[in-house]
Amino acid sequence: MFSTNHPQRGFSLTELMIVVAIIGILAAIAIPNFMRYQARAKQSEAKSNLVAIHTGEIAYFAENNSYIDDFNAIGFAVTGSSQRYYYELGNTSSGTLPPGCTASTLDNVSTSGFTAVAIGNIDGDPTCDVWTIDEGKTLVNVINDVSS
Repeated sequence: MFSTNHPQRGFSLTELMIVVAIIGILAAIAIPNFMRYQARAKQSEAKSNLVAIHTGEIAYFAENNSYIDDFNAIGFAVTGSSQRYYYELGNTSSGTLPPGCTASTLDNVSTSGFTAVAIGNIDGDPTCDVWTIDEGKTLVNVINDVSS
């Protein structure tokens, strides 16, 4: 039935196992790095929204000569269904506080300055990511939820 003129072609089990081992090693190296980069990309949501809050506060200050703790007054609103962060500014907040996170005591608003806070849990561990921005546009990652 089988022709002896054509040798059988294919890979041996040993060759296949070597390829699987190489793929496993590459995945073991690449996946943790990918997860870390993905978490850092998620942090950009907090950064950009805090900069938007800063911009709104600066515009409000230019017109009223004081800062305010009202997101509506500065034109800031959390939109979309995949928000990862909760925002605080004085007596006001926006978004949903992520499970396992607690409200901050870092936020404040006075006539001469403000500090806005973003709180999120971007990787599901017990540590919450906390960012602040102030009237000087100083953006600080108070608690980093991304392992280095």
